[in-house]
Amino acid sequence: MQPGLKKTKANEPRFLRAFRMRAYDRVSSRPSIKENTSSWSVDWPYCNAAMRLKSVIMATKDWSHWDEMKYRRRLETFGADDGPVVASGPNGEYDSVCQPGELTDKGRETTLALGERLRHLYVEQLGFMPKLISDADMIYLRATPMPRALESLQQTFWGMYPAHARTADFPAPTIITRTPADETLYPNDGNCRRFAQLSRAFAQRTADHWNETKEMEYLNKLISKWMPPNSRGVAVDSHPRLSGIMDTINSTLAHGPETRLPSEFYDDKGRDIIDRIGVEEWFSGYNESVGYRSLGIGGLVGDIVTRMAGSVEQNGNDGVLEVGGENGRLGRGRGGEANIRFALSGCHDTTLAAVLASLGAFNGEKWPPYTSHIAVELFRKTRSTGPYIVPVKASDSVQVRQAETDTKPKTWWSGLFGKAKDVVDSGPSKPSGIARRPVEDLTDQEKKSLDGYYVRLRYNDKIMTVPGCKPAGKHFQDDESFCTLEAFKSITDKYTPVNWKQACGSNLDKPAFPVLLEPSGLD
Repeated sequence: MQPGLKKTKANEPRFLRAFRMRAYDRVSSRPSIKENTSSWSVDWPYCNAAMRLKSVIMATKDWSHWDEMKYRRRLETFGADDGPVVASGPNGEYDSVCQPGELTDKGRETTLALGERLRHLYVEQLGFMPKLISDADMIYLRATPMPRALESLQQTFWGMYPAHARTADFPAPTIITRTPADETLYPNDGNCRRFAQLSRAFAQRTADHWNETKEMEYLNKLISKWMPPNSRGVAVDSHPRLSGIMDTINSTLAHGPETRLPSEFYDDKGRDIIDRIGVEEWFSGYNESVGYRSLGIGGLVGDIVTRMAGSVEQNGNDGVLEVGGENGRLGRGRGGEANIRFALSGCHDTTLAAVLASLGAFNGEKWPPYTSHIAVELFRKTRSTGPYIVPVKASDSVQVRQAETDTKPKTWWSGLFGKAKDVVDSGPSKPSGIARRPVEDLTDQEKKSLDGYYVRLRYNDKIMTVPGCKPAGKHFQDDESFCTLEAFKSITDKYTPVNWKQACGSNLDKPAFPVLLEPSGLD
């Protein structure tokens, strides 16, 4: 069973109850995306979705009727004489061959199972989400531009709310995406020049550290005979890179024997060395540099805190304005929803590790396996003296509902934006409030509004602790894993960019490494 599918227990503490949940789940099983390792394996016949594809079609020139076209896909490639041939799997499969990086049948199976597990936990066991929904406007869904991330998100949503759990008139759910130039749901070195500089510098430092070691010598004895003829052997910065070799190993392990590499690649000691070096190369920068954290994952972490603050203030910053509204308009949910109950984002391994490492909560962890997920859970202190158990919000795989508050505000939506009709007709006002303003800039009243709220991180259902939340007064009672919202925000404020795009083009002539170590996860 993959990490994202482990059985979860409802272990909410006394005197706290779930208030909001965000979940982020890593893309599941897929072929290697490293083209420079493709010679090690045949075409993968694990994508039966290729026989069931659909495209939206404009059926009339006046835009009045839209339809869909079903088709099957076959991949063409070079033949022995360089002429065109249809790609096939090891047993002659033509109609299920995968593109590099495409979500495979196994990946669809495990993300569907993840959604079913989430339904069991948050719907059936804890009653945190409704059993039947008439629309999805209480759920914030977002994916990166990578098709496999969108497909993983859709499979997980379908597992959590299958057809029988949706009404017959269920409208199309809203899924938020961004263009690659604006994407912050993964470390975006392709569109951030300064971050590309930093990531290359830390990668080179890793190469300098490991290339001439006994560990690398072991790897060369193990698998160098399988490297391309013009390669200098196995190295952090070889061709293919060591991280590309790791990606291919992990991808092939998740699938059938027909596409496996030679047995030497699966040596336990060798895999442990490769994993340790890969984690250092890709994620050590988050532990050591504010600039690395800010440009690599600070935009997403800032969004997470903005959503939590929006749930506390109930001012629209929780994401409801983005997913709600009738076609062509923004506003409250189509079923009258005034807040987001649950959020689910489809992202990547580099997203999960970056979020945790930036908070000082990834030390000693291995590379995130397929279908891994983070849950960022927001709790509110109760006024009762007895235990109150309810679910929280997940991070990399789901985002859960906002629980009922102790005292319900009267028509807060109308008070802030006017009547619901006005919101729909004229468009929502720009949300204001705490949002991304640093804690030190907040008024005493705004700081007080954060009192009684606590944040907890779970990675594959393992509870993680942020170092800056350990001091007295910055966590709930004697449980250091429950960070006060103010302390959590103060920690993330340190690396939330004010203007990400501007920062990406700045400091290009500055050194990559800070003069002094800048540890992550501290206030």
